[in-house]
Amino acid sequence: FSSPGFQVAPETKAVMKWLRSIPFVLSASLHGGELVVTYPYDYSRHPMEEKMFSPTPDEKMFKMLAKAYADAHPVISDRSELRCGGNFVKRGGIINGAEWYSFTGGMADFNYLHTNCFEVTVEVGCEKFPLEEELFTIWHENRDALLNYMEMVHRGIKGIVSDKFGNPIKNARISVRGIQHDVTTGN
Repeated sequence: FSSPGFQVAPETKAVMKWLRSIPFVLSASLHGGELVVTYPYDYSRHPMEEKMFSPTPDEKMFKMLAKAYADAHPVISDRSELRCGGNFVKRGGIINGAEWYSFTGGMADFNYLHTNCFEVTVEVGCEKFPLEEELFTIWHENRDALLNYMEMVHRGIKGIVSDKFGNPIKNARISVRGIQHDVTTGN
C-alpha cells in the first residue's frame, strides 16, 4: 500500500491505525454507481491483467458474506437483467473485486492482509452521486441487507484463547487447517 508516487492520505492513515488498534472482524465500504457486492481481492495477482479472478484463501467465507448482503437486498436479488446491476444477476449479485476491475490500495484488501477484518464493498445504488431526494429510497433498499450483513459477525470462529489459568492471551495466532491466512486474538 505504498509504492513510488503513491501517497496515502492522512485520513486513510488514521483509519489504518484505527483498524490495527481495535480488533474489528467485519466491515463494509459503501459506494454508489452500481448494484453489486464485491469482495477481495480487489487487486489482481497479475497487475497487467484486467478482470482476473483473484480469490483470497477465505474465498468461501467472503462469498457467504457478500451473498448475505445481496440476497437481502430487494433490487440486487431481483432476477431482472434489464436493470442497473443486471449484468451481475447470473453471479447472484456478487463478484470478486479484481474480476470486475482490478485496482490497488483498496481498504478491503488492506483489512484482509493487515488486520482480522473481513470487508466487502457494497455498491448501494445506480447513481454515483444520488440526489438528496433519492437517499431515503436508497436507505430503505439497503437497510435490511445491512442488518443481515451485520448479523454475519456471529459466523466463523469466535471465543477466548486463554492460558491454563484462564487468562486471555493477547495476539495469539489462530490457524485453520487448509486456509493459509491466520488471525490473531485481540486484547
